[in-house]
Amino acid sequence: MDLFDYAQRKALEREGPLAFRLRPQNLEEFAGQEHLVAPGSLLYNALQMDKPFSAIFYGPPGTGKTTLAGIIAGATQGVFIQIDATSTGVGELRKVLQEARDRLKYHNQRTILFIDEIHRFNKAQQDVLLPAVEQGVVILIGATTENPYFTVNSPLLSRVRVLPFYPLKDEDLQKILRRALSDRERGLGKMRIQVAPEAEEHWLRVAGGDARVLLNALETAVHLSKPGADGVY
Repeated sequence: MDLFDYAQRKALEREGPLAFRLRPQNLEEFAGQEHLVAPGSLLYNALQMDKPFSAIFYGPPGTGKTTLAGIIAGATQGVFIQIDATSTGVGELRKVLQEARDRLKYHNQRTILFIDEIHRFNKAQQDVLLPAVEQGVVILIGATTENPYFTVNSPLLSRVRVLPFYPLKDEDLQKILRRALSDRERGLGKMRIQVAPEAEEHWLRVAGGDARVLLNALETAVHLSKPGADGVY
């Protein structure tokens, strides 16, 4: 990440959408997917030992796939590179993989390559990626909302673990909502907000297990509200 990217990210953390600002930065802040991140789980143990493995995160939007990839990046000693399958051609992918090889060869530094929407990679792109994953040049983390058993080539699929992500439970969404209302630095904690029980029930129902939808609904409601004489929204 260069200076411009760092400055841009910091600006978004201050002024960006609530869902972006509140994105968990560690496993303690992460809500849901206990089967993946609970103490003693495979992924939890891998992070504790700094031994990440190649995986494909498969599940619906707003369930923490990109967020967990970022947490893995922050918890390991490797270089984290993120690309989007919709905008990365074969040439750019080859360049990323060559840089990863050089990093490993000259600096003994591994690369964690996160590919969003990996199901959009065609066969040629997946074929380019395969040797780097097979040889350990990169640790691949792919995110997809599509069933990888139908969209990812069998040779590549056999070299990664497919980790399912499920819609968030109401208690997970409530945890996220409480954090949004109490966090004074990245959330809405500096505002005096009271949420009516019926409003919370409505948001949980509309969210449908998607944290992003929940936080967008909360943020919209706050922006369209005016504080009372006592300063409470």
